[in-house]
Amino acid sequence: MRFASQHIAILGAGRSGLGAALLARQHGAAVTVFDEGDAVKTDKLDAEGFKSVTGQAARDLIVKPGEFQQVVISPGLDEHWPLPKKFTDAGTALVGETEFAFQLTDMPMAAITGTNGKSTCTELVAALFNGCGMKSLPCGNHGVSLSEVVASGVRYDVLALEISSFQLETIRDFRARASLWLNFAPDHLDRYPNMEAYFAAKARIFENVNSDDVAIVRAGENVSSGRAQRWTFSAYGAEAGYTYDAGAFYCIGQEIGRADGLKLRGRHNMENVLAALMTGRVFGLQFSSMLKAMESYEPPRHRCELVRTLRDREYINDSKATNLHALEACLRSQERPIVLIAGGKDKELDYTPLRAGLNGQVRAMVLIGEIAPQLEKTFGDLLPCQCAADMEDAVRLATEASQAGDAIILSPGTSSFDMYTGYAQRGDVFRAAVNGLN
Repeated sequence: MRFASQHIAILGAGRSGLGAALLARQHGAAVTVFDEGDAVKTDKLDAEGFKSVTGQAARDLIVKPGEFQQVVISPGLDEHWPLPKKFTDAGTALVGETEFAFQLTDMPMAAITGTNGKSTCTELVAALFNGCGMKSLPCGNHGVSLSEVVASGVRYDVLALEISSFQLETIRDFRARASLWLNFAPDHLDRYPNMEAYFAAKARIFENVNSDDVAIVRAGENVSSGRAQRWTFSAYGAEAGYTYDAGAFYCIGQEIGRADGLKLRGRHNMENVLAALMTGRVFGLQFSSMLKAMESYEPPRHRCELVRTLRDREYINDSKATNLHALEACLRSQERPIVLIAGGKDKELDYTPLRAGLNGQVRAMVLIGEIAPQLEKTFGDLLPCQCAADMEDAVRLATEASQAGDAIILSPGTSSFDMYTGYAQRGDVFRAAVNGLN
């Protein structure tokens, strides 16, 4: 009962917060959950018997020194926001949800970070281990929170932990046996004051590693991997220990297998496969077994997902491309001419670098959402651009602008919250519009 006689505050009533609350109570703490949202659903908290303070009551909260022994913050909250500061100003120690759970388990972990590709790689790593007879689970920033996993009491051989910059902001001792750095590109400038701050948060994944650990890093990424052994990968011709070219995977120049049996598409996904293979090697698995295990992996929806082919036009749902780097990766992975549907929330990102990457492959753009007028000004002198009223209108306009042999791709390059609840809803609306064509 590590926290017996302690009163612990949990900030955030979502999945991470509930998991942390369950875990804290298992270890003897009295728990209160706080959330400033007015429409917070407390059904699960009530069902579990947790005291909660939400909405205006949370905003009006006064925290007394000594009232709480520690506060666990969910990753969606910035530690500098008013609610967390009420606790830290009162002298309460703050710990992130991921760090909190890490302190309460000894399960081996592979931690995956990067601006893009985290979810696919996390799922691949878990599928690879499970297919090779080692019990694994994708968790963390992807699906089940680490606190939920630890609170469940289920033991795993290796956890595939997706870890975001938001979670890495509040680590203290966190480290993983294998730490994966997939890539870095501008994003989340609505959370961070500049790119340097965003980079510094993500780079903390290597802060506590030692010489027994392995850092798996995309070739050319200018990030320090601390004291860990550094293994590199590339599917784009860069010099690296692990590479992909012309349908085959290589380790130090020796072919280790082929991609023929995999369901994934594009070089960016081949880099995810390389990173997963390298992770398996850290834990002693064989290349042939790992590739066989990954053959049954189904790519996630909303990430370069082929929705249908109609009149020799491929309709591809890449709604999960919520930043410019992901959009560029999608375009590079395609071989057909493209009609691009892009746009959404204005995250104050600079889209002018994309101009050089269009390379004549994108024949037209259809623009949606809050940022559509800005994108029309940015690209209108290069190629035909039209602003759409909604997704159904965008699909119609893109189809009209296309030719046989084209790919019509939703790859927004920004988030969806101006029009939808998230990238998944945006992708589902696109899929429905495409499937409604005749």
